[in-house]
Amino acid sequence: MASNVTYAYIRRDPDIMEYIRRADKALEAIGYTEHSFAHVEKTAHTAAMVLEETGYDERTVELAKIAGFLHDIGNVINRADHAQSGAVMAFRILDRLNMPVSEICSIISAIGNHDERTAQPVDAIAAALILADKSDVRRSRVRNTSLTSFDIHDRVNYAVTSSKLSLSEDKKSFVLELTIDTEISSVLEYFEIFMERMLLCKRAALFFDKSFKIYMNDSIIL
Repeated sequence: MASNVTYAYIRRDPDIMEYIRRADKALEAIGYTEHSFAHVEKTAHTAAMVLEETGYDERTVELAKIAGFLHDIGNVINRADHAQSGAVMAFRILDRLNMPVSEICSIISAIGNHDERTAQPVDAIAAALILADKSDVRRSRVRNTSLTSFDIHDRVNYAVTSSKLSLSEDKKSFVLELTIDTEISSVLEYFEIFMERMLLCKRAALFFDKSFKIYMNDSIIL
């Protein structure tokens, strides 16, 4: 059964846009970094890149983009178990749009498997979403504008002045390139906060028979 549900349609849907806005406001209220349109759109496009670079078909790539755009809507309910609640919310949205069950399964499985506490790269879309979501570390996600009141999460994110995920030239590794201002945060602090996420990225890369590498300030770290 063919589907007319596209990424372009999903990102214009007013109900979905409201879920994303309200989910981000809920996270802002409890001190989390930005999880609004900048994050979900970057996640969508990075997930698409992962699948394009590894040879997946156009529709699978589009499903990954849809999963990336919807993946954090569960935060409107609660940060706890937001991956699972978001998957249930996405099911209702996509079922209402008459998306085929096979495509809904792919999207909600990816959304339900993106949080590092419970995530597993169960299929290509889930693996791509993990790599895309966990590699989005950047200064512009920090809401707190006062360096003197930064906690370690603010400091580490603010220290990352640039980040980029790509497939290596030899096609053997996904590479996360980071530039970190070590005057603001140390490399050790980065791994103190993000080690679990980076190990999850390693598992996701292995799904595609790739390794996962991190270059920080032009030096290989992992």
